[in-house]
Amino acid sequence: MQHMAFETQYAAYQERIEEHLQGLFPDASPREDLYDAMRYSLLAGGKRVRPILTLEFARISGLGQKWENALCAACSVELIHTYSLIHDDLPCMDDDSLRRGKPTNHKVYGETMAVLAGDALQPAAYEHILSCPTLSQAQRLECALLLSEASGPHGMVAGQVLDTLHAPQTEAELMEVHRLKTGAMIRAACMMGCVCGGENDPAIRQAAHVYAENVGMAFQIKDDILDVTATTQTLGKPVGSDAVNGKATFLTVLGEQACETLVRDLTERAKAALYGVFPECDFLCRLADLLAGRNH
Repeated sequence: MQHMAFETQYAAYQERIEEHLQGLFPDASPREDLYDAMRYSLLAGGKRVRPILTLEFARISGLGQKWENALCAACSVELIHTYSLIHDDLPCMDDDSLRRGKPTNHKVYGETMAVLAGDALQPAAYEHILSCPTLSQAQRLECALLLSEASGPHGMVAGQVLDTLHAPQTEAELMEVHRLKTGAMIRAACMMGCVCGGENDPAIRQAAHVYAENVGMAFQIKDDILDVTATTQTLGKPVGSDAVNGKATFLTVLGEQACETLVRDLTERAKAALYGVFPECDFLCRLADLLAGRNH
């Protein structure tokens, strides 16, 4: 895909995602304080990688120019992701004070409201997908199931438990943590896109799954690199906290050069999974390359 074509499509996705998220949880008495806290983190910006993956897989899986029909599903993924970030930043978890260049939710609204804002975003995600008017009942149910499997005790939460309470030290342990903590939600985003597009071919869905697995792991390893090589200004959150806390990361276990090589290898595996399966895979390949080469 040509550079301008990619940028145009990415911008179109981002614009519609932001518009859709802006329409959620408008101020309404008597819950202004809760809605304010929810929207503070939800509308704080970010790359919106997960909902963009949903929209692109929906587009190439059958929706074509009707990809906006998958917006409810895509934004439901972002609601879950935002809840996880709010809770990750809490003092009982990573105890971070900055996220996306802004004070973290609990620094602005207090720990109690931050917990409750995260708690509210999670069921709101399922309400949003299950009431989506542009998908069939079967599609809504399958998307909700994929999202619940990815975010719960078999996915993201399990990864967080391993990460915070079991002190992973080896490469294999770190791979398992982030297969669950980071990878599960990226897999769900991609698979939900296939569902929204009406793609039921097991081989095609498997290709999407392999792409997501590899992109997710590459994303996390790159994150570990940036935690040491980037600055707080470029990253939008504190850097070096893992080292301060004595926490093992891919960088400390493998070294920077090996990590960079692994990021490239995983990215190539992700792209290879799509070749010959998805005729229109240029956007996803370009996205994988950009994520691997990002500096923030």
